[in-house]
Amino acid sequence: MSLKKDKQKVLGEVFDDQRVKSFLEINEREGINTDYALLERAYRGMKAENFSTFVGFFVEAGHDINATNTQGLNLLNVIAEHTTSDDYRSALVAAGARG
Repeated sequence: MSLKKDKQKVLGEVFDDQRVKSFLEINEREGINTDYALLERAYRGMKAENFSTFVGFFVEAGHDINATNTQGLNLLNVIAEHTTSDDYRSALVAAGARG
């Protein structure tokens, strides 16, 4: 039986605070909300405990936890149906994300 994965495993990478903060840096792309892109990249590239730390740094730096993608959805909306996103959603909600 093959299950569709909505997240890939991150193996062997150490996520100290410096590494987590490095996810706050991104090359801006026209037409893409930078805050949303930062959140999505962290979601896709981190384990839940690292993502929770990232969200704290993200908000502390003045970024918008409710930033939206080109379809008008914030990350909380986008990951709502992902079966392994409970801890990620909790981190977003704790930081003020609204669904």
